[in-house]
Amino acid sequence: MKNFASLIKDRRSTRKFTSQLLNPDQVASILKAALMAPASKRKNPWQFVVVEDKEMLKKLAGCKPHGAAFIEGCALAVVVLANVMESDVWIEDASIASIFMQLQAEDLGLGSCWCQIRNRQTEQEEDASQYIRGLLNIPYQLEVLSIIGFGYKEQPSKPFDESRLQWEKIHLDTYQLPDEKQEKDEA
Repeated sequence: MKNFASLIKDRRSTRKFTSQLLNPDQVASILKAALMAPASKRKNPWQFVVVEDKEMLKKLAGCKPHGAAFIEGCALAVVVLANVMESDVWIEDASIASIFMQLQAEDLGLGSCWCQIRNRQTEQEEDASQYIRGLLNIPYQLEVLSIIGFGYKEQPSKPFDESRLQWEKIHLDTYQLPDEKQEKDEA
């Protein structure tokens, strides 16, 4: 198990995977991480559809013209849903569950990548969420947030380059425009 600092530095979006399948323990670990994610008022509005079928992965990869092709080559995809009737912060809750899965995958030495679905369209300009809803028989009260693809990394990714940290986006005590920060530093 990696320490958290290494985990967040090493987790990079993986879009190319080997053909090796995940084992049941790896899948269970990823799904446990999602189910342990915090949620507002512990309502847990999220639900997940786990897809390993290669034909369905190929169909899911057609959910939008850009940024979804990697799904066809992953070993496992998790479609992240949430019940909009249960929580007004379903997007936040489902997003937290998503990153928990991705961090768990990284800790297992696996790659992952997020595919945004909400507010996206297919190449035919159909709502991407409706497209996926039709493929997977998702009921109306569940909204599709994203698809997370998982698998063995085709090649290792370079860790996050800490020299690229945008410290100028950090504000102390109050928000300051860049000019105000410079004036304060010069004073």
